Amino acid sequence: MNMLKRLLVGKPLKSAENDGQKLNRFAALALLSSDALSSIAYGTEQIVVVLVALSSAAIWYSLPIAAFVIILLISLTLSYRQIIHAYPHGGGAYVVSSENLGKNAGLVAGGSLLVDYMLTVAVSVSAGAEAIISAIPALSAHQVAISVVIVLLIMMMNLRGLRESASLLMIPVYTFITIITLLIVFGFFKILTGAAPFHATAVVGTAVPGVTIALILRAFSSGSSSLTGVEAISNAVPFFKRPRAKNAASTLAMMATILGFFFVGITFINYWYGIIPEAEVTVLSQIGKAVFGSGFMFYLLQFSTALILAVAANTGFSAFPVLAYNLSKDKFMPHMYQDRGDRLGYSNGIITLALGSIVLLFIFQGSTERLIPLYSIGVFTPFALSQTGMVVKWRREGEKWLRKSIANISGALISYAIIAILFVYRLADIWPYFIIMPILLFIFYKINGHYKNVAEQLRLAPEAELHDYAGNTVIVLVGNVTQVNIGALNYARSIGDYVVAMHVSLDEDLKKEQEIEREFKQHFPDVRFSVVHSSYRSIETPIVRYVERVSNHASQQNYTTTVLVPQFVPNKRWQNILHNQTSLRLRLRLATRKNIILATYSYNLEK
Repeated sequence: MNMLKRLLVGKPLKSAENDGQKLNRFAALALLSSDALSSIAYGTEQIVVVLVALSSAAIWYSLPIAAFVIILLISLTLSYRQIIHAYPHGGGAYVVSSENLGKNAGLVAGGSLLVDYMLTVAVSVSAGAEAIISAIPALSAHQVAISVVIVLLIMMMNLRGLRESASLLMIPVYTFITIITLLIVFGFFKILTGAAPFHATAVVGTAVPGVTIALILRAFSSGSSSLTGVEAISNAVPFFKRPRAKNAASTLAMMATILGFFFVGITFINYWYGIIPEAEVTVLSQIGKAVFGSGFMFYLLQFSTALILAVAANTGFSAFPVLAYNLSKDKFMPHMYQDRGDRLGYSNGIITLALGSIVLLFIFQGSTERLIPLYSIGVFTPFALSQTGMVVKWRREGEKWLRKSIANISGALISYAIIAILFVYRLADIWPYFIIMPILLFIFYKINGHYKNVAEQLRLAPEAELHDYAGNTVIVLVGNVTQVNIGALNYARSIGDYVVAMHVSLDEDLKKEQEIEREFKQHFPDVRFSVVHSSYRSIETPIVRYVERVSNHASQQNYTTTVLVPQFVPNKRWQNILHNQTSLRLRLRLATRKNIILATYSYNLEK
């Protein structure tokens, strides 16, 4: 099993190698911009689909709608550049909203983004599967299966680490950028030279009977889905090489420029060539055939589009674990989301995202059209909250706040307008959001309440004391100084004449180690406190090595060594569960050793 893991994930990296995993701008563009850039494959199509529901002549309205989408893109880009410089430690909309609008607003933004990143993965791989089916229609019955396989492959790629993911993504992302650039340039060349005569369904300005403000607003809200993914770079500033904020802001500007050029170019060519959406054939595929013909370049376009749509899911895999880490750090998600895996990534977040996305694929049967409205509400809610939060921040700081807030105010107004449009005109598509979010908030507060309750019960009482007893050698595993450790050390002293409190420290967390040692010495000056460093973030391996070294010395005098694992159980209902994950693994690792006993000290918490 371990060999298979090494084959799929790779050998473990030391914590000291974390800085070596940071990304330059070009690698980060591939890793974090694939979602936004891939929306070119369906952004224009979503506008046109809404318009042609009335009449094909209404396609010309896609041009002014595209202009408003570009205005929103510029506003969001300027605003998120401000967020990057103001919050260089990352966190994006969650941190901005929490700090400036309050914890509830922060949790709404964070919860929305958690769901949105799952939808990012589901939408991206669904659109990638559709691109594959457009080129090979015989696979149309297997869209969900193709999507699930793509999710699992991207999950494995991310479990291998940041740099490897970025290196693998550079090929499909930059291939797609090159092909779309050629498509637009060649398309405009054919227009300018007369090789592509005007085939638009109606000239600009034509009055189309039945066109209403409601229709235009629906089309605009659908086209704005092209901007999902813009926020990902602000969430992942810690991924960049130093100077991190400067590199992240530059990468955001590069991504916005490319996205704007692609969106405008594809929308205009679609209008000029008079392309109308068809079942099981994407608009981009039709544009490619009209510009390139049916030869090699057309199939290269289809292949590169399928790849970019598939790997666009990687933006979610990059941003979701960091967001989950920030929520976990604030005790609104389980602490396991703070743990780094063998390759220094937040593996639990990566795996959770993959599983959630697969569930969504089965629920929506891989339908991009059904997923996108829910996708939009999930991303524009954090957009609106983060822009509002930045306005509050500038207003609080006072100096020239109105000038600094122009981009934030415009971005917030447009984002709130899109939310209102979705609520009025797409409620039938987005209603699950209003069920999911209250449930998520309830879960966040239940988790937070649990951690607060545990912290209160574990806090040391002023009268806590150690009693003197005699016995054998006992090693007590110590995470920090709590009531559990008081009881465990008392019990250790009752069975041992030589007691060692052992703490496993991660190399990246030296400050916490020093604080724990100082506090421990203050309360237990007569107990030896031993620190063992773990370069690979493993708890069990350093413990086993340390225990074997101590037991070798003790066994020379016919002593046994007891490893005591302090832990707590939530209430009487769970008193029979005496072994947590660590003690179970230690039991397996120490089962064959002589003169070593593994014991658990259980501390019962009130319900």
